[in-house]
Amino acid sequence: MYKRLVILTSIRVIITILWLMLRLNVLPLSADLLTTNRSSVFIGHHGQLALSSVFLDEYRDRLFLGGKDVLYSLMLGPISTEAKEIHWPPLPGNKEDCIQAGKEQTECANFVRLLQPYNRTHLLACGTGAFQPMCVFIYVGHRGEHVFTMNAGNVESGRGKVPHDPSLKFASTFSGGELYTGLTADFLGRDAVIFRSMSGRSTMRTETDQRTLHDPKFIAAHLIPDNNDRDDDKVYFFFTEKASEAGEREGAIHTRVGRVCANDVGGQRVLVNKWSTFIKVRLVCSVPGPHGIDTHFNQLEDVFLLRTKDERNPDIYAIFSTISNVFQGFAVCVYRMADIREAFNGPFAHKEGPEHQWRAYEGRVPYPRPGVCPSKITNQPGREFGSTKDFPDSVLQFARSHPLMWRSVQPAQRQPVLVKTNIPYKLKQIVVDRVEAEDGQYDVMFIGTGKCTSDCHFLFQLPTPITSMDISVKRQALYVGSPSGVAQVKLHCCETYGKACAECCLARDPYCAWDGSSCSRFVPSNKRRYRRQDVRHGNPVLQCVDQILSGEFSLDVTEDKVVYGTENNSTFLECVPRSPQATVTWLIQRDDHKEEVKLDERVMTTERGLLFHHLFKQDEGVYICRTREHGFTQILARFTLEVLQGDLVNDYRSWMPCSTYSRGGSASQIGQSRTWFKDIMQLIGPSNLPHVEEYCERMWCNDKLKRKHKGMLEKYRQAQESARKARSKSSGERNRTPRDLRGKEE
Repeated sequence: MYKRLVILTSIRVIITILWLMLRLNVLPLSADLLTTNRSSVFIGHHGQLALSSVFLDEYRDRLFLGGKDVLYSLMLGPISTEAKEIHWPPLPGNKEDCIQAGKEQTECANFVRLLQPYNRTHLLACGTGAFQPMCVFIYVGHRGEHVFTMNAGNVESGRGKVPHDPSLKFASTFSGGELYTGLTADFLGRDAVIFRSMSGRSTMRTETDQRTLHDPKFIAAHLIPDNNDRDDDKVYFFFTEKASEAGEREGAIHTRVGRVCANDVGGQRVLVNKWSTFIKVRLVCSVPGPHGIDTHFNQLEDVFLLRTKDERNPDIYAIFSTISNVFQGFAVCVYRMADIREAFNGPFAHKEGPEHQWRAYEGRVPYPRPGVCPSKITNQPGREFGSTKDFPDSVLQFARSHPLMWRSVQPAQRQPVLVKTNIPYKLKQIVVDRVEAEDGQYDVMFIGTGKCTSDCHFLFQLPTPITSMDISVKRQALYVGSPSGVAQVKLHCCETYGKACAECCLARDPYCAWDGSSCSRFVPSNKRRYRRQDVRHGNPVLQCVDQILSGEFSLDVTEDKVVYGTENNSTFLECVPRSPQATVTWLIQRDDHKEEVKLDERVMTTERGLLFHHLFKQDEGVYICRTREHGFTQILARFTLEVLQGDLVNDYRSWMPCSTYSRGGSASQIGQSRTWFKDIMQLIGPSNLPHVEEYCERMWCNDKLKRKHKGMLEKYRQAQESARKARSKSSGERNRTPRDLRGKEE
């Protein structure tokens, strides 16, 4: 059985990260990370970071950032402290040349796009240099030091290492003193290639041929060994491109995995200084449909390699999106390296001519097989190859004309592990943490979103897309990057699950367990400890036996809220369950009697609460939002709904601001005043009534209007007194209910 996935709502911030739950449901909540001391944010010394690259260095315990004309080094921990800065603008004259070439002034800066460890003391940094890419080595010192210096006189060309345009995607990896990069390498962004540079060997690149790369968008690059023979190491590139095998479907996009041998030096007469081992396969992420018609997610957004103890076989997580005009959708698929290698070892795709169909190549494949590396694995007695320059021309010609493999790579479970459609945000970034829990091993996905259109909460205090995410296992922290800055967020949020054993258990969070007195971080240990955790089933009846009261759990931790509405208007009572599997029931309490709310077309439940399309006077009462899951009952919210008579607000002109009166009050202004009145009514509560009175004093123009509304204010005071009595009565009832359900030490 494949590794179990946990999809948790951990970060509770839609615009930043979705921490998804076991039920494959996303439940965005709105807890403030900053106020719970679970995060810290760094936006640069000048508030204009324009973050464009991040490198998490757990060896040095540091975080390196690249932005617009600037580099930062931060010590891990509270990331806003001990920051060192290097100012790195374009070379003299380059900015002016960039503007004269027709580029926008905002683009003509040095956006640092690449940060890679070069050796034990230096970092390689490359920036766009106002459309003239440049690179430099940064001295970062030895482990334990916090030095950060640059020799601005040793700047070299960055062409082929980062794109000219700061908005273009690219992918790179650094290995063995060599940089492998997939990018568009020219000023106009048209020359899409895979480069190898920074070594004593000659620079390598792909051929300019649409069969090799057809308008690709590079997403990720990784060196993944196939075996213990280092000569057989291969670099894998993940990208999307226009699909040549799509037939009549012009513009069709497919996701690919391409690979080259790390020791490829090109051919002797054919493919000189060009990759002679490049081949590619298609990655498929689709939802099976009726009659064999699948829903395909073709556009690759991000890739994460979850490293395992076997470095040759990481698990590959990928986010895909649709390019359909029918709907917007996103999916996460997981792949095994064994399946990818099997596709590379399968038949080549072949097409006889323009009028023929694509099919599997059935002819003779030359030796050594195109795509393999010159190594001990390849060599046979009497047929040994020291380098790709020794490969026969027939091998290189075949490789040039057959870069695509016939078989596609299917996800490990033959379908996505997560699908989201018609959502107000885009899934853009993914990282995964493998967590040891009491009942097994779980993979926790953290997903970053793009800009959100509605119903969002912001980690960076403004709508901004997430552009990078990194996990520090050592620090148990997630580092989230956006153009605005970078945030450090704790991986676990056990303290947010309440103060009862059942709540902790129902969270199904592999990071957390009940320790006998609180929900705290779970740490795997062979020592006997009092801890309760059930990620797979989340059954508190089994985990919290000592808290069973008459065969049922119950907990009331809510506070009273007062909501005002007006007759014939709509009103919404918000109540979001903590678990997607919980059953929500709405009760109404009048006097000492409770009954379930009767639902119809006028009063209906939604995922986020109870909606009244038209409010009646008889709707007044105390509304209770109760959830139940695995025998555990919890009251999440209690609302005292006060309904104001419609005739009190029919004279809408009396509610209009003074400026509206002075202008005569147009129809649009009258409509705005109605909205203004409804907003005020939603905000009014017993605690802020004095502030409302002050507001009205400023808004109403003269003594005549003040006297006119004196009766309205008196009704507010009466409503305040009614709400106070209702709370007092409810509080008395709760005192008869056990409130402390925490378990005793075993």
